[in-house]
Amino acid sequence: MATRGTTKRLEPTEAGLDEAAALLRRGGLVAFPTETVYGLGADATNAAAVAGIYAAKERPRFNPLIAHVHGLAAARREGSFNEVADLLAERFWPGPLTLVVPAQGDGTVSDLARAGLPSVALRVPAHPVARALLERVGRPVAAPSANRSGRVSPTTASHVLSDLDGRIDAVLDGGATEVGIESTIIACLGPVPRLLRPGGVPRETIEAAIGRAVEDGSGAGEAPLAPGMLASHYAPRARVRLDAQAIEPDEAALLFGPSLPDGLTRARAVENLSERADLAEAAARLFSALRSLDASGAEVIAVAPIPDTGLGEAINDRLRRAAADRG
Repeated sequence: MATRGTTKRLEPTEAGLDEAAALLRRGGLVAFPTETVYGLGADATNAAAVAGIYAAKERPRFNPLIAHVHGLAAARREGSFNEVADLLAERFWPGPLTLVVPAQGDGTVSDLARAGLPSVALRVPAHPVARALLERVGRPVAAPSANRSGRVSPTTASHVLSDLDGRIDAVLDGGATEVGIESTIIACLGPVPRLLRPGGVPRETIEAAIGRAVEDGSGAGEAPLAPGMLASHYAPRARVRLDAQAIEPDEAALLFGPSLPDGLTRARAVENLSERADLAEAAARLFSALRSLDASGAEVIAVAPIPDTGLGEAINDRLRRAAADRG
């Protein structure tokens, strides 16, 4: 494993995939692209390897990890699927949806990866590099976003290296990710499914598929059932100011759509998530834009209003967490 040296950058060739899979099977840490963001992978069945993820990310141990598997059959070996979970898996996998289900008694995902919970978070990613890697590894791979805990999620291999170079063994460079925000997380632990985190599959699409509304959140006072549920998360170094109608001097500006706020000429840096007000384009650009604005050195990133419908719900969720009080 890398020990404060240089993290190896691997191409997604047969040789690169074989090397990445071998590293994971030996207990190493390998970042790889999914259709959402880059994940920091470790063998989910190996508690020591999973501990390496927490150490590299400086992540709170009570926040569970998503276990990525190659297909639905592998997922069913790890979790118990009720009727809604089955429907969602068959409709949206492979894809940007994570399901939290009761863990199988003989499942292999480690207790550490599940944060001691009786449930397990599972996803079948759609990205061809991720799928090829998981097929070679042949076991569940725990893979939270490949960045320091609470920081902006990575959508390129360079983003990964800016946070984790020397802390992990390798990164598989599959180019920029397509969706650009994390997976939607749905808990299927009882009669009513719950939306734990909005993401790459909009709430409306899920509700249309199951023919009913989903509840919000994990429940008051509960420990996080899935990643991305801490109040302060996805945070750049700069303070984030939401629903900005005007830009103050020397702020960085994060815009959406053709309408421009007052004071834009005073901004230190400007990024428009989508000049044509396309929420899919905005989601794909969100984290890279936040990183770019943060690099400007501005103390505040002012965010123009973004519609809270479709993928806008997921975008606004990430921005609210980025803006939360960090204590």
